[in-house]
Amino acid sequence: MIRKTNIRKTGSKPASRPASAGRSASRTSSRAKSEGRRPAAPKRASSPRRSDSDAPKRTFKRRSDSDTPKRTFKRRSDSDAPKRTFKRRSETPVKETRVKRTRGDFENVISQLEGREAVAGSRKPRAQAYTPKPRKPKATGEEGIRLNRFIANSGICSRREADEYIVQGVVTVNGQVVTELGTKVFRTDEVRFDGKVLKGEEKVYIIMNKPKNCVTTTEDEHDRKTVLDLVAGKCPQRVYPVGRLDRDTTGVLLLTNDGELTEKLTHPSYNKKKIYHVFLDKNLSQKDFDKILKGIFLDDGMINADALSYIDGDQTQLGIEIHSGRNRIVRRIFESMGYKVVKLDRVYFAGLTKKNLRRGQWRFLTDKELAILKMGSYE
Repeated sequence: MIRKTNIRKTGSKPASRPASAGRSASRTSSRAKSEGRRPAAPKRASSPRRSDSDAPKRTFKRRSDSDTPKRTFKRRSDSDAPKRTFKRRSETPVKETRVKRTRGDFENVISQLEGREAVAGSRKPRAQAYTPKPRKPKATGEEGIRLNRFIANSGICSRREADEYIVQGVVTVNGQVVTELGTKVFRTDEVRFDGKVLKGEEKVYIIMNKPKNCVTTTEDEHDRKTVLDLVAGKCPQRVYPVGRLDRDTTGVLLLTNDGELTEKLTHPSYNKKKIYHVFLDKNLSQKDFDKILKGIFLDDGMINADALSYIDGDQTQLGIEIHSGRNRIVRRIFESMGYKVVKLDRVYFAGLTKKNLRRGQWRFLTDKELAILKMGSYE
């Protein structure tokens, strides 16, 4: 028996989708709903590419290939416009403002200066010629100096002490007693102090390394050697020592004829710094060392050292700094405690040292040392 088969003809109805495909799609949609997801959209048919389309392609031309003419620019040098020119200031003509003078004009001016009659047509004569006033002479010898300063320069005393002597009538000028303060004297005047003629000498400052067996006085009754004998014949001015050192004490010593500076350096109220190198006959105990720093009692009152130290670990040699100006104060401090001073050397006094000076040598102070000494900047 012959079976009939369904034959699909071309051009007939499109074939239906297979059942399996529909089932799978429904299954996926139902599965997505159950899982809470959104079902995927069906795929769209892909559109043909632009390259596959029959539309003509757009073409672009380069600027160099275009037919538009290029813009050209001319340089300023190539242009036909005239250049601007500037003239220097020196090239511009300057008008002469000077007034030309003739020989007659100069003769008229000269005649006016000489006091002659002015010529017609000349300048107006001056009302009155200027004559400067004579200046006062600046020389000390011509205008004079005060009497107390003249006495102080002579090395007798300070200016304050000179005023006291003037009031007492001890000073005479040209044979007449002068008691008025502020009187001026000249170099030609004869000034006498207690009958002795004074000379206003130049200030001199000498530093000396005083030797042993030499006294610091101007005159000695026992005819012993003094410090002035070391400078005799070499210093024309009359100088005297500032302060005193014992005959056996060596070291720094100042000689001068400046009365004011001498009072400033020797008066106890100024308390000038002094440093001594002390040599003892035995070791200084620590107890006595501390006692000297704290202070000890002497016949003339309490005294203490400002600084005290051993030298090179040797307890028989000490460096002591003191400001007191009492007589033989360093020797008295150690002798009061049972020590004997074998040797005493002053190494510092009011900013001055004995550097580069051997025993018995001396020299004049430099300007720098003198300025430090007068200003007191060594304190």
